[in-house]
Amino acid sequence: MSAGSLRARVRTEMIEEIKATARTRLATDGANLSLRGVARDLGIVASALYRYFPSRDDLLTALILDGYRALGAAATAARAATPTNNERAQWLSVCTAVRDWAIANPTEYGLLYGSPIPGYDAPKDTVAPAATVVLLLADIAGQAAAAGRLTPAALPTPLPAPVRADLRALIDQQSSDLPEEVLDRVFLGWTQLFGLVTFEIFGRLDGTIEAVADYFHHHMNLMADLVGLPAAD
Repeated sequence: MSAGSLRARVRTEMIEEIKATARTRLATDGANLSLRGVARDLGIVASALYRYFPSRDDLLTALILDGYRALGAAATAARAATPTNNERAQWLSVCTAVRDWAIANPTEYGLLYGSPIPGYDAPKDTVAPAATVVLLLADIAGQAAAAGRLTPAALPTPLPAPVRADLRALIDQQSSDLPEEVLDRVFLGWTQLFGLVTFEIFGRLDGTIEAVADYFHHHMNLMADLVGLPAAD
């Protein structure tokens, strides 16, 4: 191994150690995460961290990107493990994977979907990883539509023109053939998915719903009904 390769390997290992330590500290410090605290836990001086992360915000961004990528990978793998001709099963597998990941990684989920951290603005390079789940859900709906299996029910409330324009712009960006009404329903399912998971992770359902898993599964099926995905066999 060359000296350059060794240095790169050591740097990569140090970055991962810093991030692992920061995740542990996030569980107790939350928004008060500081490079000094991370450095203390690592047993090094704070100035040494600046060679890897110039600021707290750079470290937070790295953790956020890791979180979105891990969540997206879990959702993507869940869909891939589901029969390709069963869009409802794919929808439910993606939604369940999101919930399972959040339960297994509550601190990371809180960093992604909890209260905003004062003074921190996520950079634009977090946008694409954050969109993985909704793009998967939209693709599932598009797959069903292309196969002639999408049957969304008519709704009495029309789509407002400004919202239709926003949705059309998003559809054009993705070179998709989804009607605006279908993407609107996918977005409703997406927000319901993360709303329910957030309520569960942060204890908002405690004392109200005991059968949380059944409640979640029921609502994700309702969202699949709304989108028009075919019922399970």
